[in-house]
Amino acid sequence: MNDDAEAAAFFARRDAVVMPSSVPAGVRIELMRARLMTGKSARTDEWMRMLNDRYDECVTTLAGERVAFETIFRTSEVDGTEWIYHLAVYGEGGGVLDENSGSLDADHAAFGRECKERGWEILDPQLFIATPLVRAAMIRAATDPFGDTG
Repeated sequence: MNDDAEAAAFFARRDAVVMPSSVPAGVRIELMRARLMTGKSARTDEWMRMLNDRYDECVTTLAGERVAFETIFRTSEVDGTEWIYHLAVYGEGGGVLDENSGSLDADHAAFGRECKERGWEILDPQLFIATPLVRAAMIRAATDPFGDTG
């Protein structure tokens, strides 16, 4: 399968995940994980350092990706297998890196191709809970990221 077909298949699978009734209309939540390649721990450290060092650029990309919230976790199993987990809240049609937009998304994607095994395991969301203030902010950020509707 070529990269375009693989990406299309992933997004079709991701977008087919049914949101629980607690997720506001127009909003999607996702938790995915990917195994890191053997021997790529130090390079993954560099990847995460790059994202942290370029935090302001990361924040700038969120509105265009319709992302309200995004975080990455990392864990190691007893046998040394490492995983990264990606948690995001985003609007319908969002949550997609724009590798053609410039340096950050392209660099982020390049690190991903180098450090993690291809593909993501998509976990099924079961519940979304947030205080009214946080819920309203996430809905707004995911569905109206540029403040176009008032």
